[in-house]
Amino acid sequence: MADTYNIGFIIEQALGHITHGKNLAKNIELDPQINPFWGYPQQPQSGVMALPGIRNWTLQAGLQSNQALRQLEAKSGGLDAIFFHTQVTAILAQGWLKRIPSVVSLDATPLQYDSLGEFYAHESGPSWLESFKFNKNKSCYQLAKKLVTWSDWAKDSLVKDYGISEQKIVTIAPGVNVSDWQAPEQTQAKDGDVVKILFVGGDLKRKGGDDLIDAFKSLQAELDNPKFELHMVTKGNPDPVENLFVYNNMQPNSDALKALYHQADIFCLPTYGDCLPMVLSEAAATELPIISTSVAAIPEIVKEGEGGLLVSPGSVPQLKDALSHLITHGSKRQEMGQAALQITQQHFDAQKNAMKLFELLKETAEDK
Repeated sequence: MADTYNIGFIIEQALGHITHGKNLAKNIELDPQINPFWGYPQQPQSGVMALPGIRNWTLQAGLQSNQALRQLEAKSGGLDAIFFHTQVTAILAQGWLKRIPSVVSLDATPLQYDSLGEFYAHESGPSWLESFKFNKNKSCYQLAKKLVTWSDWAKDSLVKDYGISEQKIVTIAPGVNVSDWQAPEQTQAKDGDVVKILFVGGDLKRKGGDDLIDAFKSLQAELDNPKFELHMVTKGNPDPVENLFVYNNMQPNSDALKALYHQADIFCLPTYGDCLPMVLSEAAATELPIISTSVAAIPEIVKEGEGGLLVSPGSVPQLKDALSHLITHGSKRQEMGQAALQITQQHFDAQKNAMKLFELLKETAEDK
């Protein structure tokens, strides 16, 4: 094996992928064998197209990826391997996959994304276009030396829907740097204290925030002498409700956001559409019991009855019952919070998982 490797990292800049890229950049310092070179395809903001006349994100990402890789190759003097996250950045950069050993990483396949499309304002195109997209994605997966999925849910789709060999796929979840999120001291509410529920989701509707507010108001009307609060980190602006606190300007990984986690007693994300929300890893790392929905890969991190409770998306009655159970059972909150932390330490620790990824990249660089 070589002493050092020049590896290009092409990271899609959208949603949780931004945080994933930042975690990789932080943890790469732990592997002195890798010389990283970074490229960040940017999604257009607020409907403004990054390139005049080009309205498809896959096309834009492909153009940006190709441009970035030309720059990175010149800067590095030659790349030994390339890491693409997500596959959107690689679909139209297949010339690079043919020439340089590459790993393509994804949180969901396009077919899985299509199944969640209504919650992302995403619509499928005509059959000829969908067939073209399917074949381009499949050829991208075939050209990659290895594929990394965030979950077994995504891995199963690669195998069943795209015919990719299971031996080519490695599941490595993104996770969080657990030690960065753990509270300096135990702050869970005791019997009689105010129980604080935390929600973190930019898109209030898609993340189930409206349902959570409805369940919260219903509980306020039913429980005697209610002592609980709802704290929501979101871009939305819900109507005022007693004991509801809204934070519109929290930054990812900030000390202020971590403080909200540390002060909370229950984390709730009753989402309609998500693949594997990274906020669930953050909540588990802070030893919070989690209430979420049985959507996509969420059951892989929220083990029903262990680290939390799962409800059906859109079911306010189930959500209310789950909240009531954890609000009124302090020992159960503590038990589930400890289990959630253990699950995250074992499977969703960003530092441990990054080291696995870096080893895979070095092996890939040798596979020429």
